[in-house]
Amino acid sequence: MRDHTPWHRLFGIALTDLFTGRPWRVELEKELALKSQRLDVLIIERLPGAAAVTEAAALAELPDGLENLTAHNVLSYKSKQEALDGWAMEELIGHYVTYRKLASIQAAAAPATARPADPVEPPAAVERLLPEAAFRLYAVATRHPAKLFTQLAPSAQHPTAWPGVYDLDWGSRRIRLIVLNALAEDPRNAPWELFASELDRIRYGLAHYQPRSPAAHLLPYHLANIHRLELPNMAYTLDDFKLDTYRMLIDDFHALSLEERQALLERMDVADRLRGLDAEERLRGLDTEEILRRLDPQERLRGLDPAERLRGLDPEERLRGLEPEERLRGLDPEQVKAWLKRTGH
Repeated sequence: MRDHTPWHRLFGIALTDLFTGRPWRVELEKELALKSQRLDVLIIERLPGAAAVTEAAALAELPDGLENLTAHNVLSYKSKQEALDGWAMEELIGHYVTYRKLASIQAAAAPATARPADPVEPPAAVERLLPEAAFRLYAVATRHPAKLFTQLAPSAQHPTAWPGVYDLDWGSRRIRLIVLNALAEDPRNAPWELFASELDRIRYGLAHYQPRSPAAHLLPYHLANIHRLELPNMAYTLDDFKLDTYRMLIDDFHALSLEERQALLERMDVADRLRGLDAEERLRGLDTEEILRRLDPQERLRGLDPAERLRGLDPEERLRGLEPEERLRGLDPEQVKAWLKRTGH
């Protein structure tokens, strides 16, 4: 039975964030048919005009297994509740064939329109396909596909320099296999570890994941919540990420509308809002008037010496509310007499 957790969509969001600021874009549920049909495949496509010379720097920080991206990359993902088997490999090649045709049609139409918004009806025969070298195929599996390896001859299995990453010959195509539960523990692999099934790997991924776009800041929290529901031992990690999320929201609080601020505060428990934050973090984003409005007069003046309390007040304001005797207390009687004589009293 298919997993009800939207692992494919979450995986696509993570990859979209991973390539933010890099010369590729990620398309989720790519339309790959002449009639409407959404497929569990992601397309990582080089941005138009992106210079190949920039790729070395862009590839340097990517997770293991993605160092050989090209112009068009077709990726299939199998979550922990799905098996990467021979049929899944055949499907991936089928997706590649369809996508290559579609990309070739779009490339041919590029002078008139860069990227047609609607599916394009192909001509009777595609005159020119984009070259095979412009396409690479990737299969990402959470668990090691033991059955798949038994279907492959040893000569078709090519380990790489990275643990958990293989090049497999399937028919006439070479497919890059990335096994999430077998990767090296390294911060660069945190985007992969988020979708592993082993508890230690998930925790490592959550602790080291660095979002590249504002929209992905809540992704670790969302995944931590899902993992907590499935793995009770994730509760501590969830608490950690709740605090990190609150800190992030405090930093971005000024960008929210008044309605959004109010809705957010109403959803958050008061203790959760403040737990783990020092005084400065608790007040960050609030202007002075808003902070003082919440304090009574005694709290506002607490800790100030008399000179600081009176600074900025004119004489009338300083004496307002005092009885005559209180106003005169502490004054030199001779000064009082001199003032009375000078003023004709």
